[in-house]
Amino acid sequence: MLDSDTINSNHAADLKSSDEQPTLLLVDDDEVFLNALAMAMRKRGFLVTLASSAESAFAIAQTDPPEFAVVDLKMSGNSGLVLVRQLASLQAATKIVVLTGYASIATAVEAIKLGATHYLAKPVDADEIVAAFDKQAGDSEVELASSPLPVGRLEWEHIQRVLSENDGNISATARSLNMHRRTLQRKLGKKPSINLSII
Repeated sequence: MLDSDTINSNHAADLKSSDEQPTLLLVDDDEVFLNALAMAMRKRGFLVTLASSAESAFAIAQTDPPEFAVVDLKMSGNSGLVLVRQLASLQAATKIVVLTGYASIATAVEAIKLGATHYLAKPVDADEIVAAFDKQAGDSEVELASSPLPVGRLEWEHIQRVLSENDGNISATARSLNMHRRTLQRKLGKKPSINLSII
């Protein structure tokens, strides 16, 4: 049987080891993806906190700003871009990686301008996220595309740029594009499949 001094000593050791773990806030409204990613990041030594919305994530961060954060771009309620700005305002040293199944140049640029460290398109695995936390500068050796973007991709990039210029307002974006609102929503709703093999 353990005596009280041994219990206190073990408890102190547990606290010390958890204090040394880097804190990570994961934010995504896809519960299956969120839990799978949390398990993978815990295996890599992170002390993980979960949130399913930008609003709940910000409330958590106000109490205890994380060292690292992984933020999904498109969620119900506030977008990931709003949360990136809020997290950066709480603690500029927080390293933030933005994940999205709706990758576009416009949103990537905005995420970085607002304080994100890096921007990754889903599907993504845990090792890619960990590597992204350490990205401090651009890579001049990155491979350049050998052919122009397909027409569908160019349309997507244009829509995302106009959406960004209209602060995410779909009605204003539809007017700017001279497009019916429902048509725009249908185009925005085309979401690539997400690979859950992230462990």
